[in-house]
Amino acid sequence: MPVAVKDLFGRLAAYVKGFSAAQRTIAILVIAALVLGGIALASWLGKASYAPLFTGLAAADAASVTDQLTTDGVPYQLTDGGATILVPQGSVYSERLKAASNGLPASNEGGYSLLDKMGVTSSEFQQDVTYKRAMEGELAKTIGAMDGVQTATVQLAIPEKTVFVSEEKDPTASVFIATKNGTELTTDQVQAIVHLTSAAVEGMQPTDVSVVDAKGQTLSAVGTGATGSGADQAADYDASTSKKIQDLLDTTLGAGNASVVVSATMNQNSGTRTSESYTTPTTGPVALNESSTTEQYGAGSGAGAGATGVLGPDNIAVPNGTATSGADDGYKNESATKNNAVDHTTETTQLPAGGLSRQTISVALNSKATAVQNANLQSINDLVAAAAGVDQTRGDQVRVAMMDFDTSAADKATKALEVQQKADQQEALWSSIRTAGIVVGVLLALVAVGVVLARRSRKQEREAVDLGELDAFAGETFQLPLAVDEPDALRAGDAPTVALPTLPGDDAPTELLTTEDISAERRRQDIQSLAERDPKRTADLLRGLLDDRASV
Repeated sequence: MPVAVKDLFGRLAAYVKGFSAAQRTIAILVIAALVLGGIALASWLGKASYAPLFTGLAAADAASVTDQLTTDGVPYQLTDGGATILVPQGSVYSERLKAASNGLPASNEGGYSLLDKMGVTSSEFQQDVTYKRAMEGELAKTIGAMDGVQTATVQLAIPEKTVFVSEEKDPTASVFIATKNGTELTTDQVQAIVHLTSAAVEGMQPTDVSVVDAKGQTLSAVGTGATGSGADQAADYDASTSKKIQDLLDTTLGAGNASVVVSATMNQNSGTRTSESYTTPTTGPVALNESSTTEQYGAGSGAGAGATGVLGPDNIAVPNGTATSGADDGYKNESATKNNAVDHTTETTQLPAGGLSRQTISVALNSKATAVQNANLQSINDLVAAAAGVDQTRGDQVRVAMMDFDTSAADKATKALEVQQKADQQEALWSSIRTAGIVVGVLLALVAVGVVLARRSRKQEREAVDLGELDAFAGETFQLPLAVDEPDALRAGDAPTVALPTLPGDDAPTELLTTEDISAERRRQDIQSLAERDPKRTADLLRGLLDDRASV
C-alpha cells in the first residue's frame, strides 16, 4: 500500500478514535442512512418502467399473451383483474408486434370479425344471426371503452320484417353493465349508452333500450328511458325546485329569512295516445261523400196536346197522323256524386312515465326580519309560482306564511363553530411551535456536533512541542503534549529534567541542576521568549494545556 494512502488511513483512524460515544453513535447512524439511501436509490434507478401492452383482454387472450411473454423471458405485471398486462417500456412495441403476428388477441367474441368467417353456403338465417351478433359485439366493445365500465353485454331483439302485418314492432335492446370497483355510472353516461345503442339499430328509439348494472338496478327501462324510480324522480325534482326558489328568496329577502319545501307527485303510468282530426276550409260540418238523383216528367204545349196515340213496340206511344205540330213531350234525369276534400290528421303520442302530476310549495318567512316585514306577500307568492312553473289547472298550490323563526339552534351552532375554529387555530399554532422547536433543537444539535468535531480536529492537528522550549514547565504535575515519534517522550507522572547546553571539553561541570533549582525568573523569560517567537503556537499550546488539566 502506498505510504500516502497508509498515512491517510492512519490519520482517519486516529481521528475516529478521538470521537466520544455519542459522536460515534451519530456517525454510525449517518453512515447507515447513507448506505440505505444509496441502496434504495440504486434500486429505484435500476427498476424498469412498465407500460400497458394490452388492456381490456378476455381471460383466454390474457393467458395466451402471458404464455408468450414467459417464453420470450419478458417480465410482466397484471392489473384490472388480469384484463391489463404491463411490460417494460422498451419491450412494448416488439411484444405487441409478436402478439399480432401470432394472432393475439384472438378471442373477439362478437364484432364484425364474425362476418369474415362466414362461408358462401351460409343460409339466410345464419347470415341474420351472425350479423346481429356482430352488431352486439361492436356495441359491447364501444360501451366497454367508457370510463368506469369494466365489461358490457348487449342483446338485440330485432323483429323479422314481413308484409303480412299491419304494424311492425320496434326493435329493442338489453344492455348489461359491470362497472369497476367503487365506480357508479352517472345519468349522463346512462343516457349516452341508451342513445348510442338506439342510434346503431334502424328503427330503435331511445325508449326501447333497457340498461341494467351488476347490482341488479335498472338504469333505463323500456318505455320510460334512462330514468330512475318514481321516488328518485320526485326527490330530484323537489331538490332542484327548492334550490331555485330558495336562491330567489335569499337574494330578495336575505339569507336565512325564508324556508322552502316542495312536494311533487310524479305520474309513473306510461302508454300511447292516438288522436285523429279532420279539417276543411269551409265552416260547419261537412259530409265526406254526397250523392243526389233527380227525375222530371213533362208534356209540350200545342193543339194536339191532348191527342192520344197508339202504343208501339216496347210500350212507346206512337203519335197518330192527326196530331198537330207543337212541342214534344219532355223527360229529365239527373244524378250527382260529390266527394268533399277533408284533411285527415292522425297523431300518435308516447306517454313516458315520470311526468309531473301535481306539486305543492310551502314557503315560511321570518317575521322578525325587517326585509320580510316590508315585503308584499302577494308579490312573493307570484314570484314563487312563476319560478316553480305552477299550473292551477293541474292542481298546483303555493302557500306563503309569516312566522317567528327559532334561531337558538343556529346560534348554538355558530358559537360551537367559533369555538372549534379557535381551537383549530390554537392547535395549528402549537403545532407550528412544536415543529419550530424540533427544527431548532436539531439545528442546535448539529451546531454542537460541528463545534465538538471542529475542536477535536484542531486538537488533532496541533504540532508537537519541543521540550527544550518549555523546560521551565517540567516541574509541573501536568503532562505536556510530546511528539509521538520520539521514543524518549515523557510519560505521565515522570519528572523530566532539563537538558543543559553542552559544556566545553575543558570545562568541568560544577553542578548538575534539576527542575527544582530553576528560578521563577528563568521560567518567565523562557515563556516570554517563546511567545515572542510564535504567539499563535503559544496560544494553542496554553489552550491545550488547560484542556488537559480540566480533563485530569
